[in-house]
Amino acid sequence: MSIPQSFIQELLSRVDVVDIVGRYVQLKKGGANFMGLCPFHGEKSPSFTVSPSKQFFHCFGCGKNGNAIGFLMEHAGMGFVEAVQELANQCGLQVPQDDISPAERQRQAQQKQKAESLSDLLEKAGESYCKHLRGAPKAIEYLKKRGVSGEVCKRFGLGYAPAGWHGLASVFPEYDSPQLEEAGLVIVSEEDNRRYDRFRDRLMFPIRNVKGECIGFGGRVFGDEKPKYLNSPETPVFHKGRELYGLFEARTALRDMGYALVTEGYMDVVALAQLGFANAVATLGTACTPEHLQKLFRFTEAVVFSFDGDGAGRRAARKALDAALPLATDTRSIKFLFLPSEHDPDTFIREFGTDAFARYVGDATPLSRFLIEAASEGCDLGQTEGRARMASNARPLWSLLPDGALKRQLLSEIATLAQLNSQDLTDIWAQETARTAPIARRAPAAPVHQQAPDWDAPPSNWDNAPDWAEPSAPAQHAYQPQGSGGNWAGRKEFGRPRKPWGKKGEDWNPPQLGPRPTPVSREDQAARLLMCHMEFMEEMTHEDFDALARCNESHAPLFRWLEAQFTESGPRSWALLREQLQGAACEPLASKLMNGAHAQPEGEVDELRKELRGTLNLILVDHLKREEGKALKEIATDPTAARRYIEFQERRKKLSVIISTTS
Repeated sequence: MSIPQSFIQELLSRVDVVDIVGRYVQLKKGGANFMGLCPFHGEKSPSFTVSPSKQFFHCFGCGKNGNAIGFLMEHAGMGFVEAVQELANQCGLQVPQDDISPAERQRQAQQKQKAESLSDLLEKAGESYCKHLRGAPKAIEYLKKRGVSGEVCKRFGLGYAPAGWHGLASVFPEYDSPQLEEAGLVIVSEEDNRRYDRFRDRLMFPIRNVKGECIGFGGRVFGDEKPKYLNSPETPVFHKGRELYGLFEARTALRDMGYALVTEGYMDVVALAQLGFANAVATLGTACTPEHLQKLFRFTEAVVFSFDGDGAGRRAARKALDAALPLATDTRSIKFLFLPSEHDPDTFIREFGTDAFARYVGDATPLSRFLIEAASEGCDLGQTEGRARMASNARPLWSLLPDGALKRQLLSEIATLAQLNSQDLTDIWAQETARTAPIARRAPAAPVHQQAPDWDAPPSNWDNAPDWAEPSAPAQHAYQPQGSGGNWAGRKEFGRPRKPWGKKGEDWNPPQLGPRPTPVSREDQAARLLMCHMEFMEEMTHEDFDALARCNESHAPLFRWLEAQFTESGPRSWALLREQLQGAACEPLASKLMNGAHAQPEGEVDELRKELRGTLNLILVDHLKREEGKALKEIATDPTAARRYIEFQERRKKLSVIISTTS
């Protein structure tokens, strides 16, 4: 989104940086400026100044400085556009957007209003849960048993959802409001259309975004009931694949302690905060995603994943490794902490103390070592075959790393373990790639002198056909077999004319053939599946989105539009998408796909999900082939082109194997 520079200047002239910073930092007047403790690093004496005349903040301790927009980006973890919009809202200004249509601007305003309305409902529900906690002995006893103080409960806004079916009816007089269902607070039965509270008899954990707005809840049972944890469903304001529990509460601690500790559950975060590790956050019942890490890297350059030491913990760590590799730049630190299988962070600290846990964190496995361990799993490095297999396993992991010193050093380590030097290993990969590169198969062109067989031509004397032939019969259906001689259609056997086709006493009336329907392309099918089941996007990778965004000139804008809608507001129905498409450049294509043949695929959701995955794999293969071609052309001038060619081809080969085994 393009925001005019003139508007940014006007916005900064209207806001007061002292007022903006003062909402987060306690400031005291000190001469012409205001002073306070820096929110970006731990300090005991104030070195953080805010200048009302220059509309600027500066810390003499850590060097952080900037204007009101920069402060929101640094302290609240907002993006530039988000920070500008936040300040504009406070000033009552409308952010101009030169690159969108009035219809799109109106749609965005409606979405924003809707999100604010849903967040208000969730906030009100959270206040009610907090009040109920005071009169819930069972919940209070559980928290005391876990060592959670009242102060920490207040900080995280913990509450209690009563056991009744309609506890929220006393909070919301309009209990039948559709917004309560849309916010995930109320469930409507499909059988009898009755309403009831989603969360009942559970300890409630409010989930907040980086601005502190309530966007959902997690509820924990007190016994052995299933599910143990219940999350809010996906809503226009809540997407569990992109949110981290405790991130809002941990912002300051992330900077003070210098790293983020990613755990596996709500109670881990709360208990760790109680025990002195307020920098803990947790994923919401999902594997760690690149979106999670991107949010964390707004606040810190170091992340430590904490997992159990059992098999499940190792598998979760392996998924986290895949998500972390593309973001592992040379300036970032990513580590993996494996606790003994009988402990989680809470129990470990209570048994061994905070110092022991801090040492465990300090000794956590670096990303580079964990990558080597993952590649070496099941490989005997004492044997040639084992070393070769390790190098093969390491290749797809190594290729995910961004180019830099870390990636090049790891290449050297992999080569050393394989008992090769880096150049030899690269050459071997390149030679193998070139040797196995598929040669385009072209059908030989037909010789110029080759003529069509005689029977492809209509009979030259069709005009002299017997009386039983229909004058209007299409000529392409009449032909004269080679060697029949003369007027075959007019030959007589046993004194009567012989028809060239059909049974005795029947005329052959071929059906009128209309134009052949346009085949359904992979892009058509992918677009239809995503427009009908937008929730499938939650399982797509960055590679999937990138391939769709660059597939072809006709479909790419539609895929980019769908990705933007999903990122902004989550999954939506086709009925809602159809309204939002009005005025968009990709509306004609979307309408054509959803109203034409094969529109709106039917079938079991799991089968459609598999169909989409298969279609995406085929699109990815085409995308990788194009990238291979580009890399081949650049090999002579770009030293990195050969490596990229190898990476693209290896990825394509693996996809081809997957396609062949699932088709």
